[in-house]
Amino acid sequence: MTTEIKKSVSFHDRVIEILRLEASAIERTATQIDQTNVEAAVNLISSCKSKIIVIGIGKSGIIAQKIAQTLASTGTIAVFVHPSDALHGGLGIVSEGDVIIALSNSGETDEIVTLLPAIARRESKLIAIVGNIASTLARKADVVLDSSVDKEACPLNLAPTASTTVALAVGDALAMAAMEAKGLTAEDFAANHPAGRLGKRLTLTVADLMQESPNIRPDAGWLDVVHAISKHALGAINIIDGSGVLIGIITDGDLRRTIERTEPANFSHLTAADMMTHSPITTAPDSLAYDALQVMENRPSQIAVLPVVNEKGQAVGLLRLHDIVRSGL
Repeated sequence: MTTEIKKSVSFHDRVIEILRLEASAIERTATQIDQTNVEAAVNLISSCKSKIIVIGIGKSGIIAQKIAQTLASTGTIAVFVHPSDALHGGLGIVSEGDVIIALSNSGETDEIVTLLPAIARRESKLIAIVGNIASTLARKADVVLDSSVDKEACPLNLAPTASTTVALAVGDALAMAAMEAKGLTAEDFAANHPAGRLGKRLTLTVADLMQESPNIRPDAGWLDVVHAISKHALGAINIIDGSGVLIGIITDGDLRRTIERTEPANFSHLTAADMMTHSPITTAPDSLAYDALQVMENRPSQIAVLPVVNEKGQAVGLLRLHDIVRSGL
């Protein structure tokens, strides 16, 4: 037996209608949500010295997990706790000073309602993101955020759709407002996202990526230069004086160009000093790798390698464009 799908309107039109319905639900919430309660909720979250615990069941539980993750990644200690787990020992994570954010469209979810007396005994503040402001959850909460919707996006008005979208938007808005209230900087954000591109740009240093400095003296012969470049396989070598101070660099390109313009009979007289680029552009170990990348790229002709020098000007490494690209920066 096959089931035929009725198609009274195009699926494209239906999807657009649903998107507009959910957008309209968020817009409605923006106009109906109470200012005093919003201010109180943001103040509770941003001033919390302990942790935020977000709870919810079913689809609301999935939204609660996302809100907890958003709070945690934007500078607020937050965890998701499943109400059923809380009723069977997980409540031990709740301590005095915690702020609870409970999500429930009906406001009568059995597991959450059963938890309310225990939350009250721990003197934890309760913020309710709820679709029914006359519900048990709303009555017991310290702060109530009205996330009610006129109808779900589901054709049967049954599946949680618009209501969960609104709850998620409210949670995101609280997290962003708390982030702003706490003065979180881009550097703070990056510290919580070390593997992300922004995190790498703000935390990854030249020292994290540079290769050990391949050094040679300026009086070295051309064959010694060739051997050094081949041995280290970095595409360049640093030229240093007796104190280890960088005085030049020889790249593969420098080597080729020198050979092209030199008569074979004069090869034996060539030294590293004859082949090197004097006083090359450099970077420091504690510089951000992203800044070094800009130095290498933002110029008429790109640089594939950068010598790395310490505060005394001594060569301590070599940074390759290849290393930066491989890091995912």
